[in-house]
Amino acid sequence: MSIYGKYENTLETVMNDLVGVISSYNNQRYESKGHHIYEHLNYRIKSDESMREKCDRKSLPQTEQSALCEIKDAIGLRIVTRFVDDIFDLVYFIESLEGITVINEKDYVRNPKDNGYRSYHMIVGVNVPFEDAKGDNPGTFYAEIQLRTIAMDSWAALEHEMTYKRDISSRELISSELKRCADELASCDITMQTIRDLIREG
Repeated sequence: MSIYGKYENTLETVMNDLVGVISSYNNQRYESKGHHIYEHLNYRIKSDESMREKCDRKSLPQTEQSALCEIKDAIGLRIVTRFVDDIFDLVYFIESLEGITVINEKDYVRNPKDNGYRSYHMIVGVNVPFEDAKGDNPGTFYAEIQLRTIAMDSWAALEHEMTYKRDISSRELISSELKRCADELASCDITMQTIRDLIREG
């Protein structure tokens, strides 16, 4: 049986509703301004196996309440934009949504990690008219949202590949090159943003 138990279908409903609201905003932006605010929106419910492993890593029992209340990334969204400003536009939009409570935010765009990683992370609570794993009704389900530009996303995919590949002889050199590449991509993101702003100012 899934670790999400009887809440598995509700979890999918909550995810689809959140994705739908953000997708609608994307379409509205295109209709009003002629361009989409993001390029890609990927989403998933963490697999049963991955969630059980995470419970073990955090020394939590493998229960519905651990998976849906203690751990807050059963629902995951990744939004990939073309420009940095679009990240923050989406952040403000998500923060303004009725029924959404921001639990935690980490701005690795303005404050990148030491290895060069850049992204904006949000943990949000979605208030819904359903029972949650604590037995509350209306209840709260949680989602992790990551927002990044295309350049940041490409870099993160490469860094992830390096991190999880064990037999790399030149790991320190690659890490150094990745850091340099991250800084160059960040500079390009800023330049692209400036060019777009100049074009739109006309």
